[in-house]
Amino acid sequence: MAGDPMTAVVKRVVAEHPNHSARGLARLIVAESKGAMTLEMARSRIRRQFGQSGAKQRRQATAPRPARQPGHRFAMPASKAEPWTTHDLGVVGKVGILSDIHVPYHDPIALRAAVDHLAEAEIDALVLNGDTADFYTISRWTKDPRKRDLPGELAQIRETLGWIRQTFPEIPIVFKNGNHEERWKHWLWQHAPEVSAEPEMGLAAWLHLERHGMQLVEDHRPIMLGKLPVLHGHEKGKGISSPVNQARGAFLRLHHTVLEGHGHRTSGHCEPDMWGSEVFCWSTGCLCDLRPEYARINKWNHGFAIVEVHEGGEFDVENLRITADGKVRSS
Repeated sequence: MAGDPMTAVVKRVVAEHPNHSARGLARLIVAESKGAMTLEMARSRIRRQFGQSGAKQRRQATAPRPARQPGHRFAMPASKAEPWTTHDLGVVGKVGILSDIHVPYHDPIALRAAVDHLAEAEIDALVLNGDTADFYTISRWTKDPRKRDLPGELAQIRETLGWIRQTFPEIPIVFKNGNHEERWKHWLWQHAPEVSAEPEMGLAAWLHLERHGMQLVEDHRPIMLGKLPVLHGHEKGKGISSPVNQARGAFLRLHHTVLEGHGHRTSGHCEPDMWGSEVFCWSTGCLCDLRPEYARINKWNHGFAIVEVHEGGEFDVENLRITADGKVRSS
């Protein structure tokens, strides 16, 4: 076969026309052979040339084809997907839940009432469940230029976190990203993409979370309090919701027991299945100003929650409201 003149013809045609299909190469070879080879004979020679006619020919192939050319063997590429897991708080006992403080647009009476109540309850852990910071200055919405003061906002957020840690000096505290904290990342991507991945530019560094012994939870990860998933609420995306009962909206979206904030409304909703097993959803009230300029009329209320986690992961939820004069009430 090595002395066969047609072998040299096949190699030359393949080398001169690297982007031709196998059928196109076969036709050129037939033309050059002046009828000595049929189309099928030429295609057989091409398959042998590319190592497609058995193990021996694959070992002896002299003209490997580039990617996406006849003869190329495809392989599944590595995936860029990253694992998405929950954050297990790993605490048995009482866990306080504070959502939607929106510093520096917090309500001082409501926030102090909630923190004082949790201190008296001697909680074992605390979850700052998203929108602890407002980040008005870097919002994509139209802003009053007189209120744009990012250094001032950052200073007040850090002071608030220090005050909370001072009140609860020994317990684990988790700081979960809400949609308002995500403004920081989005602002960096838009205005400083070259340094946005640097740890020093991250939210944890700018808010001094390590100094306050607070753990940051990002990437829409649910926080598990035993068997209870805790979301900020924006993780569900837009879609099914309820204008009357936020907790029912969470059930319609997730069909799973959950506690969330985000909607600034205290609510609960229970749905049993045909065997009587219950799915219960809760939403907590907020601790921010109830009459911001962008939503003077709304259905918000002040509130927070305490979740008591038992051995084995079972739990009890106390969803609490705060009256206008700072009194804490069961919902």
